[in-house]
Amino acid sequence: MGALTADFSRNHIVPLDFASVQTVPESHVWSESDDEYRCPSGSTADPCLSVPIIDLWDPNATHLIFEACEKWGVFQLTGHGIPAKLIEEVEDKTQRLFSLPVDQKLKVLRSPGAGTGYGRAMISPFFPKHMWHEGFTIMGSAADHAKHLWPHDYEEFCVTMDEYQKQMKALIEQLIHIILKSLNIRSQKLSWLKSQCSGHCTSTTPGTALQLNSYPPCPNPNRAMGLAQHTDTSLVTILQAQTSGLQIFRDDVGWISVQPVRGALTVNIGDFLHILSNGRFVNVLHRVVVNSIQRFSAAYFYGPPSDFLVSPLLSETLCDSEEAVARYRCVTAKEFIGMKAKHLDRTLSLLKT
Repeated sequence: MGALTADFSRNHIVPLDFASVQTVPESHVWSESDDEYRCPSGSTADPCLSVPIIDLWDPNATHLIFEACEKWGVFQLTGHGIPAKLIEEVEDKTQRLFSLPVDQKLKVLRSPGAGTGYGRAMISPFFPKHMWHEGFTIMGSAADHAKHLWPHDYEEFCVTMDEYQKQMKALIEQLIHIILKSLNIRSQKLSWLKSQCSGHCTSTTPGTALQLNSYPPCPNPNRAMGLAQHTDTSLVTILQAQTSGLQIFRDDVGWISVQPVRGALTVNIGDFLHILSNGRFVNVLHRVVVNSIQRFSAAYFYGPPSDFLVSPLLSETLCDSEEAVARYRCVTAKEFIGMKAKHLDRTLSLLKT
């Protein structure tokens, strides 16, 4: 029984050898009925509708970010200060990684229950069909895995990913301070912000991860799904991608494609900020569709420490109001992550008061 369980777990981790197939196998075919979130009857997305683009240097940036969090749960950020050269290097290193032979990539296959390494999307077990996707997750240093991939030439990959994580962390913490101020949450209540975490995160340091993604060329894009619909288990996620494929869902119009903007990064609001805002901020539902060309992306996730108590009551606005009611009960980040691993999109409904 143990061997069967191990094989089942491994099957939910090992991606398809995409280069070896010329048609979409039945295991990867998604039909319209697999999409729980279709456009409302008689409604289609306006092709001119697009997510907000915000320049961090705009004097009105704080207001624009708050508005985007409320109405969209996502925005594209320019003026962020991340060097274009570093973004290009991450893209190049990501392409180099996923261009390796399958046998080489399997040397760093993510173990069942583990968080780092090569494999399928973590949400795969929740869906009946497999996704047209392969990923590589880094938490802290990538050195241990990189040494297996490039035994004599791993340092350059590690240096690039370390620097990228460092700059992403600083940018996200800058954004979080802006957002907390708009929610009237004093940063002193989040003393772990700007804590130093060098790959040995504890229960009192932020939870961070860098997810590198590859969506290989698909012979029939209309029959496959790159990454199924989900919300992020984070405070904020920052995504870089040079190719279209990301879509976000709005109740009033359905799925909207997020077109890449040169030099911009895409900022997603995650579940934890949705709770902290008492549901005011949208934890944006999103997915990735595939096409006939390969798409690479890098997503940096930033969450609270595992022992942090996530609660709408941290907002002084809510606490000072006699009429306001907390929509969600208090929950530690660790408890929420455990619930999300079991229930995925039903998790928030289980926390409602």
